[in-house]
This record gives sequence, C-alpha cells and structure tokens, in this order.
Amino acid sequence: MKQIGFFTESDRLSRLSTMGDPLEGISSVVDFDMFIPILRKTVQKEPSPLGGRPAWDSLLMFKILLLQQWYNMADDKTEYLINDRLSFQRFLGLSLGDKVPDAKTIWLFRENLKKSGVYNELFALFTGQMQAKGVITRNGSIVDASFVDAPKQRSTREENRQIKSGISLDLWSDNPPKCRQKDKDARWTKKNGETHYGYKDHIKVDCDSKMIVNYTVTPASVHDSKEMAKLIDKADRKLYADSAYVGEILHAAILKQNPGLILKIHEKGYRANPLTEKQKMSNREKSRVRARVEHVFGHMTNSFGGISVRTIGIARARCQIALKNLAYNLQRYECLVRLRRVPMPYHG
Repeated sequence: MKQIGFFTESDRLSRLSTMGDPLEGISSVVDFDMFIPILRKTVQKEPSPLGGRPAWDSLLMFKILLLQQWYNMADDKTEYLINDRLSFQRFLGLSLGDKVPDAKTIWLFRENLKKSGVYNELFALFTGQMQAKGVITRNGSIVDASFVDAPKQRSTREENRQIKSGISLDLWSDNPPKCRQKDKDARWTKKNGETHYGYKDHIKVDCDSKMIVNYTVTPASVHDSKEMAKLIDKADRKLYADSAYVGEILHAAILKQNPGLILKIHEKGYRANPLTEKQKMSNREKSRVRARVEHVFGHMTNSFGGISVRTIGIARARCQIALKNLAYNLQRYECLVRLRRVPMPYHG
C-alpha cells in the first residue's frame, strides 16, 4: 500500500476546490459565526466541575444538521460520511486526525435543538441578515405549501379514528415502546389523486430572491389557506398565491393585518360560473411571478433528495422543517452571490 504523504490531504482538498466544492462555496459567503451566540445560549452545556469529556462545539453540530438536510442523510449515514469525505470534514473544520461525533450525539443535539425552540431564532436571524443586506427586497411575496412526507403508520381503522378525533392519549398505553414509535400528529390526506401522510410546510417566498421569508408547519390535512394569515406582515406589498387561497373571509382577514397589501391571487372557476377570457389572462400574468415558489420546492425535491422527515411527532417535524428551510436559504444565497445577482459579502 502506498504511503500517505505529508501534503496528501491538502493536495486532495485543493483538487476538490478546483473541481468546485459546493460546501466551500457556502462557507465563503456565509458567516456562520453569527449563529454562535444563539446556539451557545440555548444548546451548548457548560463545562462540568467534575470533569469528563467536553461537550462538542455547538456550531460544529449545527453544521452537521445542515449537511443532513443538503444530502438527505440519517444519523448513522452522517457519521459514516463525515469520516469518509474530505469535503464534509473541511466544511466542519475537521482534519483527518480529529474525532467525529457519533450518530447518537447527532441525535441528542437535534433533540436539544427541538426542545429549546432555537431553530426559529436561527432561521429568523439569517432572514433578518438577508433583509438588512437588501437580498430579500419584499417587493412581492408568494405563499404556497408542500407536503412533507413522514414514516407511514400501520394503524387500524379504529386507531386512526381516535387519532383524528384527538382522543388518542390512551392508545398503546399498555405498550410504551410501541407508543413511542406511533406518530399521533401526522395526518393522511389526498390531493390530485396522490395520497400523502405527514405534514405541510407553509412558506412565504420573496419574489426577487426566491428566499423563504416565513413559514409554518401543520399536519398534512390542514388546508393551505388556513395558515395564510399567519405568514403575512406589514412589510408585504404584493401577495401572490394560487386559487387554493380564494375566499372573501380569508382576504378580509389578510387585509385587516395589512390594509395596504395588493392581492394577486388566482381567480377560481366553477362549473356554473367558468372563468372568462379576461380572468384567464389575469391568472396567466400572475403565474409568471407565482411560479417562482415552485422553484423552491423543486430545488428541495431534486437537490435535497425529497421533502420528507424521518422523525415522529410534530415538535420534531417543526425542527427538521425549519432546518430544511434554513438550509435552502443558505444554498440560495450562495447561488445568488455566485451568479453576481447580489454583492459579494465582506466578513471583515
């Protein structure tokens, strides 16, 4: 076996840079240090006076969770691939001689992140930075939702009825291990002939940058329009949405929050009242802008390996989906900088 040279690692990393390492591109434009105060305040443990192994660095663990979103990896696979890939090690600030967190450590960090609720602050922090830099312009906003598939549950009809009715607290109480593996928050739903089980990621996207500005997470059975009012704020100027968001009551609730908001929502035809040619033309014009939100979900589906979670319960799903939305925004920002649509950042 050929002996590994002293400069072998650096030579290989240089070659990866020449070929175009996407993680290096993200590291070059995103100042990850901005997340440290929030992560340390709410997640990282203080050193114990009794000694013992020091806690893993919270920023390192946070970056590992981002890798999981970008490459669609479970905890065990993440541990293996960090040990295997130089590009992952460089992104995390590790070298070949450094130890790598194991799968259980990764799970525990994500669980602590879920319990603290800090994932909302992390998402809001980066979004705020993008607005301050003028990347997110808020000239127009698009609202839409996508299914987030969860591991399917094999429950009986009676068990599903109790779960839907909200009287499932006593289900499987005589079998705690089985109960822990049952998701009582996810829901079945059907759309366009396709059946989905899990949750929904309701997002509001900036028209110019195609970055996610706000989001909510619900069971899959919740209609898209139910979360629309929660996504609107005073900074919105124009709002684009498809015909799932029609309704005078809904529009009145939105305008009550933001009276100056211009609604660009698709009109909907009915059997006894089909759309006129003028309405069809109006919908086509709105679609030129509204279609940009499909690019967001399309990127997650194709580049992230699908929009899904491997967790049980809506609390964990919210954490995972928040990380997925943040991971998308980080990748989108790198793309905008690379294409020179926004100025190159200066970290000083």
